Amino acid sequence: MDTNLHSPERRLIELRMEHADLDALIDRAATESPVDELMMRRLKKRRLALRDQIARLELVLDPKEPA
Repeated sequence: MDTNLHSPERRLIELRMEHADLDALIDRAATESPVDELMMRRLKKRRLALRDQIARLELVLDPKEPA
């Protein structure tokens, strides 16, 4: 059961959830006045890093070319 908690598939789900949470947070923060530019840059940088991690993990789980 412990292996299931640390499986790449579970990690991918967790990363996607965190990415969606950041999207929502960025959307809400953008509507505030005044906008905290530093916070927005940090959130967007974190969201981009998550997107890169998701893409790498998707390639590991479903490679495009046969091995």
